[in-house]
Amino acid sequence: MPSKPSARLAALTVAAVCSAASTVVLTTPAHAESVRVHDIQGDTRVSPFAGKQVTDVTGIVTGIRTYGSSRGFWVQDPAPDADPATSEGVFVFTSSTPQGVAVGDEVSVSGTVTEYVPGGASSGNQSVTEITKPTVTVVSHGNPVPAPAVLDARTVPSAYAPQGDPAAGDSVNALTLRPSRYALDLYESLEGMNVRVADARVVGATDPYTELWVTVKPRENRNKRGGTVYGSYDAQNTGRIQIQSLGKAADFPDANVGDVLAGATTGPLDYNQYGGYTLVASELGTLEAGGTKRETTRAQHRSELAIATYNVENLDPSDDTFAAHAEAIVHNLSSPDIVSLEEIQDNNGATDDGTVAADVTLAKLIDAIEAAGGPRYDWRAVDPADKQDGGQPGGNIRQAFLFNPDRVSFTDRPGGDATTATDVVKVRGRAALTLSPGRIAPDSAAFEDSRKPLAGEFVFRGRTVVVIANHFSSKGGDQSLTSQYQPPVRSSETQRHLQAQEVHDFTAKILKVQKNAAVVALGDINDFEFSRTTRIMEGGGVLWSAIRSLPGSERYSYVYQGNSQVLDQILISPSIRRQCSFSYDSVHINAEFHDQISDHDPQVLRFKP
Repeated sequence: MPSKPSARLAALTVAAVCSAASTVVLTTPAHAESVRVHDIQGDTRVSPFAGKQVTDVTGIVTGIRTYGSSRGFWVQDPAPDADPATSEGVFVFTSSTPQGVAVGDEVSVSGTVTEYVPGGASSGNQSVTEITKPTVTVVSHGNPVPAPAVLDARTVPSAYAPQGDPAAGDSVNALTLRPSRYALDLYESLEGMNVRVADARVVGATDPYTELWVTVKPRENRNKRGGTVYGSYDAQNTGRIQIQSLGKAADFPDANVGDVLAGATTGPLDYNQYGGYTLVASELGTLEAGGTKRETTRAQHRSELAIATYNVENLDPSDDTFAAHAEAIVHNLSSPDIVSLEEIQDNNGATDDGTVAADVTLAKLIDAIEAAGGPRYDWRAVDPADKQDGGQPGGNIRQAFLFNPDRVSFTDRPGGDATTATDVVKVRGRAALTLSPGRIAPDSAAFEDSRKPLAGEFVFRGRTVVVIANHFSSKGGDQSLTSQYQPPVRSSETQRHLQAQEVHDFTAKILKVQKNAAVVALGDINDFEFSRTTRIMEGGGVLWSAIRSLPGSERYSYVYQGNSQVLDQILISPSIRRQCSFSYDSVHINAEFHDQISDHDPQVLRFKP
């Protein structure tokens, strides 16, 4: 039974203003409109009371957030209305750590209704309805917390989001919520309320910010390793939801994809900048290991050329991951003949002092590979111009080739530098690069503030293979799947489409000179195998993304917000594809694991030239 309020409690309020710490003071709320929580939330994404003062909003405290920039607590009305579109919970923003309230307290809140957009209006994110500058009266203690709404395969719709209103720039903000039809509408209708997931499989490993992703739909696009595959723009995987914790970071589990949070995970449903709808758990399920292991690809046969692409995530000499990367290359990738590396930083990493050379970085990795039992690789690269290729400021990331000189030779044609473009000429009836290694179209607007493709000629068993290493511009700036704009705008595609066209045209030039030339274009394409970026590269049969040779459930190299998806690709020219003697492997050693040494999984292609 809830305790009866004492005379002292009835007079005590918690006053919290954005510019001051929360304190317990004697005060009388200013006159404002008295409403219920579901009135404030309304049946759309924006409160009908936004910008207005409200008074005596009652509810039970269901959770208190004492960390970060968004401190406060959630309250939920224990007497809901009959409309499933109106949430019964709301966040009370106190700015500093709330004082004088506890979970189970019945409170009466007065303040200003505000629509807060995590990440700012330019992010396109949905807003969170909050009561700000609150005055809070504690009415009683020890009340039962309202029973959680259950999120599972039965309650979460299969459709993700409604089409936005064209008259409002495709925003869904003014649309009446239909929680039985759209997953995002369901989650919005539960914003601020106590929710629960049970026996939820992890589909996004724990990250450094103590967050992980689970699915409440165990069969939704599941792959054999326990992830949820993102295979088209129309299959957003509605069962995904982010889990954070209201407890101590040290108590948060280190989970891998395929693990399970057994039992109940319960807490208020929030919306944040980096994942959209998030269950902020006051009760976490027990982690049960799913047994996901790092993969190892087979070694290439003597007659096979093995080429890999591997994003080593801002590798510089100060990092402590060289031995781990070496172990991965030697043992998990079985020492490919050629390794295209992305995100090799200069010799002093993020120190911004004009250094652009990366010979120390590459030598340290080569030494580590040899120490791990691998071959003594050689390397080729072209240093970028300072601060011209994007990435971490001062890091000057670039692509680089490692190759095993006992298996493959490199054809050096000098003269390549940061700003000089390599071209294609005919030499004795065959296509040849004018510069090897050389950069493709470094002065093109397509590669402004982005990595320029690196091309090189290799010879294996007498056959020349042209390899083009790529690292296209990132998806930074794209609207999220949970954006208020539906469908979300993918603005970063514009530059990748230009980059894809440059690589396509360069490959086409090679094939025009030599129809049966062996060309491999690979790297961190930063886009999906079904994307227009990939289609542009493939245009007219010039290239083909070999990850398509895998079953759909195995096509992924990266896990983002619980979606296992393709970002890294190896594309091949027709002469390689026609032989049907190639094999492809996406080697899952990083993306699914909380202790990853890179956020990308390497890809390996083996073929007989």
